[in-house]
Amino acid sequence: MKHVVFFLIVTLLSLSACGQKNKSAEKSQLKADKSPAELANYQVAYFGSGCFWCVEAIYESVKGVAEVESGYSGGHVENPTYEEVCTGTTGHAETVKIYYDSTVISYDDLLKVFYDSHDPTTANRQGPDAGTQYRSAIFYQNNYERDHAKAYIQKLLLEKKFPLITTEVVKYTAFYKAEEYHQNFECKNPHNGYIEAVSEPRLEQFKIKAPEMLKEEKK
Repeated sequence: MKHVVFFLIVTLLSLSACGQKNKSAEKSQLKADKSPAELANYQVAYFGSGCFWCVEAIYESVKGVAEVESGYSGGHVENPTYEEVCTGTTGHAETVKIYYDSTVISYDDLLKVFYDSHDPTTANRQGPDAGTQYRSAIFYQNNYERDHAKAYIQKLLLEKKFPLITTEVVKYTAFYKAEEYHQNFECKNPHNGYIEAVSEPRLEQFKIKAPEMLKEEKK
């Protein structure tokens, strides 16, 4: 039995850290990106909750979300590369930039998606991925976002939804878009080992938890 457990642990570790660059894109599944002019009509928000391949796919499934970009925030190095961020020395968290229609979905709704789709009790870890780049983080742009994020956390703690919450609520300073192969990764690479073992199950768990928040085509 111990050999079986060891094998499973090794297998999970081999899939961790979003590290598999499977670029065999399935073009038929790709969505058309919106132009910068179109995106200018939307509000934006920034969240980090583990591997951005997973988080991007989750927010892309939500009603009112127009576009999601994967990138890096919260660090002290300008224009970091993925490899640099993975060392844990740049201070960045893998982050998503969410373009959303505030007439359809509110910032509080985005917070609900955030907490319905990851485990905020594990500091610097999400599933098989460990390191400060995988920390739970909310990057607020103004007092409204800061106050609502903190109030939402207090609500969850009072309701005993989680025994503790490690989420950082920090002021947004910069977002550096990740390398192109990271964008829409789950959609482009459905047969990637990490996607099948980690990302897709995480998305399915969110769909079960919050079906009312899903786009019709994502149900």
